Amino acid sequence: MKNKKKYKKEVLKSLQSLAFLEHELLETMTNLMLLKELKKNDISFSEGDTFSFDDSIFDYSADKNIRKIAKLRKKMLKTMNKLVEKNNFKDKQIEFLA
Repeated sequence: MKNKKKYKKEVLKSLQSLAFLEHELLETMTNLMLLKELKKNDISFSEGDTFSFDDSIFDYSADKNIRKIAKLRKKMLKTMNKLVEKNNFKDKQIEFLA
């Protein structure tokens, strides 16, 4: 029983790492778009402005690097979801994924 708890704890640690990396990838893709595509199209923002978008915006980017990162991020999200489903975590254990 103790080994099973340790195992689940390690899976949770992996999920936490993946969640952090997923956020980093999203931030990177957004920055790349801001640096290249939005600048190219003369779209600018002032301090305090907000920008909202759907994830699919990255799939149709003219920049192949953004598209590749988006594809990797989607695979990560699917894998994370499968890990959660297969291990029957309690909501409290995975609230960091919300």
